[in-house]
Parts: sequence; structure tokens; C-alpha cells
Amino acid sequence: MIAWMLSLTAGGLAAVAGYLPRPEGSSRDTAVPMALRFAGVALAVALALDAPAGLARRAAPFAALDASASWLRGGETARWNAARDSARSAGADSIAMFGDSVRVGEPPAQPLDAGSRAQPVVERALASGRPLIVVTDGELSDPEALRALPAGSRVIVAPPAQVRDAAVVQLEAPHAVVQGDTMDVRVDIAAGVRGAAAGRVTLLLGDATVGDAPFDSLPSWGERSVSLRARATVAAGPAVLRAVLRSAQDGEGRNDTLAVAIDVAAQASAVFVSTSPDADVRWLVATLRGAVSLPTRAYYRVAPGQWRVEGSLAPIAEGEVQKVLREAPLAVIHGDTAMFGAPLAATRGALALLAPPRERTGEWYASGTPPSPMVAALAGARWDSLPPLDVALANAKGDWVALEAQRSASDAKHPVVVGRSEPRRTVVVTASGFARWRVRAGAPADAFGALWGAIFDWLAAERPDVRAALPAGGVLREGDAVAWRRGGARDSVVRVVVQARAAKAKSDTIVLRFPRGTTEAQSPALAVGVYDVRAPGGASLLVVNRGLEWVPRRPTVQSGAVGGGAALGDVPALRQYAWPFVVAVVLLCAEWFLRRRAGLR
Repeated sequence: MIAWMLSLTAGGLAAVAGYLPRPEGSSRDTAVPMALRFAGVALAVALALDAPAGLARRAAPFAALDASASWLRGGETARWNAARDSARSAGADSIAMFGDSVRVGEPPAQPLDAGSRAQPVVERALASGRPLIVVTDGELSDPEALRALPAGSRVIVAPPAQVRDAAVVQLEAPHAVVQGDTMDVRVDIAAGVRGAAAGRVTLLLGDATVGDAPFDSLPSWGERSVSLRARATVAAGPAVLRAVLRSAQDGEGRNDTLAVAIDVAAQASAVFVSTSPDADVRWLVATLRGAVSLPTRAYYRVAPGQWRVEGSLAPIAEGEVQKVLREAPLAVIHGDTAMFGAPLAATRGALALLAPPRERTGEWYASGTPPSPMVAALAGARWDSLPPLDVALANAKGDWVALEAQRSASDAKHPVVVGRSEPRRTVVVTASGFARWRVRAGAPADAFGALWGAIFDWLAAERPDVRAALPAGGVLREGDAVAWRRGGARDSVVRVVVQARAAKAKSDTIVLRFPRGTTEAQSPALAVGVYDVRAPGGASLLVVNRGLEWVPRRPTVQSGAVGGGAALGDVPALRQYAWPFVVAVVLLCAEWFLRRRAGLR
């Protein structure tokens, strides 16, 4: 209304200034041009201020109720019942449930959705142009989506459940391990709004207890990581590794266990040998295990003639190390690459030779990736943000170069990662200091993973897993799509049979499609449970855990008004139409014409 008041005032002032008092020599009939000036100027000013073109009439809102399972944490239903009552009494003409999907109808007796995604219901509100009243426990996975809601929307957040609760959030373990080896496992735990009492974390491999560690009490919304070492003492084959949490006064038991599937192998498929362990070795061994998911063993020389097994640090004879290295399908030699003679004669499989410089030659910086089999994996690396490397000046020979470095912009580029495919796949790295990349967060750590993951993937490609397809590994939760990794199959279509271990469970056949050039595929989510997977070439395991809705999380939204997008019934602005411009021009032109006929300038 203020814009129109200013426009009318401007039109009146313009009319008075042009026609009152009546100029001498003009005719008596100036009322019509005066009115035209008033209307024309008022409309022109209204267009300049983008005044509203009508009266506002707000559309009726509809309600959206978060139907995720997180309402039931702590074993109570009172919060859910109160949320249903809030949605019914919100003054909306309909109620939609959201979480995994959006549907309209009467709220169920218990919420069972494995997710809290608000984006689908926000899109429905935007499509209808109606304000939305969101009733939630505050634990939305995409709270930023609410910002786009139409104006007049609001959020009603229920208070969190007042229970003490500790939950297992993450379980990090090798995807594959050699039978009898020691593996490093990390368990992340989190507490709810009232914290959690001290307790213990137990590791179970199959039915055997392989690790146990205590943890201290956690404050409100506290988090903690527990590191454990466990020996793979079970029989060779796929096995389930579980982390089980025990804490006094724990109010929710459905989030106390997290499990992953690992492959226990009778012998190593990848062997890492270092004659001079340094900071790089720790991260390289971890990446080798994670990148290719092969059972890996590492051996370190700690003194002349003295070798230790990585993990347990048990002594091992040098001759035994040499034997294991010779039989390994994939071998990595770090330090003195000629320790056991000519590397190609000392091994029979794919080979990586990591030869760090013996003396400092200045600070070298990664500068780019020439065309190579790894160029696609390294395309997104930001080389200008990486810490320096130590580079040996000797030039390694190969068919291609994967990484170059230079001391300054004016210096020539020096190859530091070279490779060749004949007589078998071999990669030579003449630099060290890559741990400086890995210990930094962000782009440097990503570049470390991309470079060494690409190297180990390329080396392992000649001996793929004999299974046609297998689960990608890592923690899988209900509601998440199942990720699959291509194994030794040559066909782009692989059929796997999945059967839950629950009593009388039926088997299902899943068709996986691997387009040319890809090694990953996805299939729809599965229910919670342990599944036996049969594929051409062998069997594997798949474990589906309870969803993140059972894990306590800080609320991500608060009660109050939200959104600022256009809503149905919002007043359109004057400049959204073309006719006001035409009318303003016609009025001012008509006023000028009549003014001239009346003898006025």
C-alpha cells in the first residue's frame, strides 16, 4: 500500500504543478489532460516502485509429519502421539508423512521410515505454492531444504527424548584380512541429549570374541573413538565382524551393535615389504588394504637381518619374507628395492617399487599428470595446494608417467611415478613425503587417496577377484542402496542370489549391470539382516544394519517460521505484467496531445 500511496502523491503533485494555476493563454478545458497527467505519472511511479497489482489472499497451509523411526528411540511412543496431535491441530486441511517417501493420509500408529529427508515434501509444497507446517523431532538429514519453503511456513520441533543413550555410529575395519593376522579396528560411539555412562566395546568375529576395550562416560551429544586390535582366528572365508557396546543405564539397545562383512583369506594376496619404514609406510599399507580390498600382509626391517610382521610385530626370518614376497600376486617393495636381488626376479606378480631419495634435493611440488592409465582417477586433484615432496634425481624408465614434480615454475618437470605393462605391470615411485598429503584434511588427503588408490587398482587389475561381483564393503544401513563391486566377470550383466539368514527366508536374484568402463553398480535397499550372497566364482556376505534414525543426533532445526519463497495467493508485482507499461505511455502521450491543443507547452 505504501508504494501506491507514494505513486498517487507523485501523480497529484505532477498534475498540480502542470495545470494549477491555469497558465495564461490556455483554453478552459484542462481537466481532461490534468487527469491524464495524474494517472500517467502515478502509474509510471508505481512501475518504478514495483507496486503490488492486487490484494493478498493466502492459501491454506498443509501439514507434514516426520514419520522417521527416531521418534521411538528409548522405547516410548508418547512423543510420537504428541506429534500426531500437533499435526492434526495445526490448522491444515491435509497431512502428509515424509521420511523415506511422501504420502498423504492418516498418521500411522508407529513411525517406521529409515530416513528423515525433507526435500521431497518441500518440493511438493513448492509445486502447490501452499505454506507448509512441518512437525518433526528436529533430526532432519537435509535441514537446508526448508529454506526454500513458501512464505508463511513454520516448523514445530518436539523436545528430544530424555534418556541416557550410547550408540555405535561407525565401524572401520579392513575389507579383507589374512587368517591369523592382527587387524586394526576403530569404533566410533556417540551419546544422546543426557550423555552416556562409561562402558565397554566388544568385537566379535563370527561367534568368537576377538577384542574388548573400555570407554569413559560421554557428555550430552558427546562422541568418542575406540581403537582395538584383533586377530582373525576364524576359518578362511567371509565372516561377520560385530562391534557391541555395553553401557550402564543405556536407554536404547537397538543402536548398540554395528556389523560389517570381511573376507578372511588363507594367504595374502598383496605383500608390502619395507627395508626402511617411514611415515609414508603406515598410510600406504592402509590404502593398499582399503583400495583393492585384498588380504594384505606387511613386513618391516627394523635392523640388519631383523624383520617384524606389521601389526603384531612378531619376528620373522628374512628367508620367510623373501619366500612370501616371491609368491605374492601383488608385491610392494619400499626402501632398498634391490634387497632381494633384481625385483623382477624376486617377485612373480604385479610390482610397485617405492624408492625414496637417499638425500635431500630440495622441495619438489607435484605439477601435473601426463596421459597415463591413471589420468582419469587423478583428473580432479588440486596440485597447487599440496605440500612438497622429496624426490630422487635419478630418472626411472617406463612406458608412461603418472605424476610429475618441479622445484619452481621455471624448472623442468621431473617424473616421479612411472609405469610399464610388460613383462608384467610395474610402477616405480622415486619420491617420498606423501604422508604430508595424507595427514592434512581436504584436498591434500583426497589427492593422496586418488594417487595411491589408482596405483594399487591398476596393479591389482591383472588378478581381479574370482567372484563375478561382491558387495563393496563398509557399513551398510537400512534405507541405503547396496553398492556392488565388479570382480572377475567379463560380462556387463551379473546375476547374484541373495538370501537372508533368517528362518525360512526366500532367496532373491538381483541383476547387476556394469556399463563399459565402470566397476561399480547399485541395487535397491534391503531389510536389516545378514545375507548370504552367491555369485559366479564364489560366495560373500552382506550385512544390513539398522538405520541412522536409531543413532542419537543433535537437532538440526528449531521451531519457528521458515522459508521465504513465493506462495499461492501472494500478490503479483506490477512489473510482472506488460499492460501497465503500455497504459502509462498511452496516458502520457494523450496528455501531451491535449495539452498542446489547449495551447500549453
